[in-house]
Amino acid sequence: MALRFDGKVVIVTGAGGGLGRTYALEFAKRGAKVVVNDLGGDAYGTSASTSMADKVVKEIRAAGGTAVANYDSVEFGEKIVKTAIENFGRIDIVINNAGIIRDISFLKMTELDWDLIHKVHLKGAYSVTKAAWPYMRDQKYGRIIVTSSLSGIYGSFGQVNYSAAKTGLVGFSNALALEGAKYNIKVNALVPTAGSRLTQTIMSQDLVDALKPEYVTPLVVYLSHESCDETGKVFQAGAGWYGTLKYYRSQGKVIPHATAEDRKYKVKSL
Repeated sequence: MALRFDGKVVIVTGAGGGLGRTYALEFAKRGAKVVVNDLGGDAYGTSASTSMADKVVKEIRAAGGTAVANYDSVEFGEKIVKTAIENFGRIDIVINNAGIIRDISFLKMTELDWDLIHKVHLKGAYSVTKAAWPYMRDQKYGRIIVTSSLSGIYGSFGQVNYSAAKTGLVGFSNALALEGAKYNIKVNALVPTAGSRLTQTIMSQDLVDALKPEYVTPLVVYLSHESCDETGKVFQAGAGWYGTLKYYRSQGKVIPHATAEDRKYKVKSL
């Protein structure tokens, strides 16, 4: 049976291209009313334009779907949620997808490089989710996806700012899943690998073309559906591969009254 979203309202941030666009199109195809949010800037968070969000809205409407555009920065989450409420009267699903990069070595990184990344990725997800949360709580229903990254899981050279923000989103998702449990609000983190405005700055064009955003979309749709009970997990998707990422703790050792000089206390054996 097809997973339908009739009567559901979805916000997709950063939906003007790449992953966000494919999410928005697929949700609309399956009956959801979609708020297509995109500031319209470049991968580095500079400039702004209404054209990207408008283009996706036109695509959705041309296919018989329902959508409205929103051009606000995700740091103003209340404005994005207000667009959903004023146009559709509710909000059921939030896909926190918007992002930028400011890659630079830590030595050369400025406070602005750090702050801009956190403002969009971590603060942006907080802001949009925070504004949607009361509506989801009151209706005893919600589905939230936050977008992490392999850089956040394993680290990446020249991305200390980006990696820190993306790791923060995993903690954000884990804690929020606990708070949302009694309200039937499911929260999960996604680690996607796909060609986009961001990845084309570090990937070859052949690889960007091969890693189609459409390969990630099925998992996002499933996690957002009312039939899905998954929450508090980290999922990875890309190139047709899907999996979960989990924390691992070694067996460890019990060393009573250990000191720094204790020969039994060898980190490599823990």
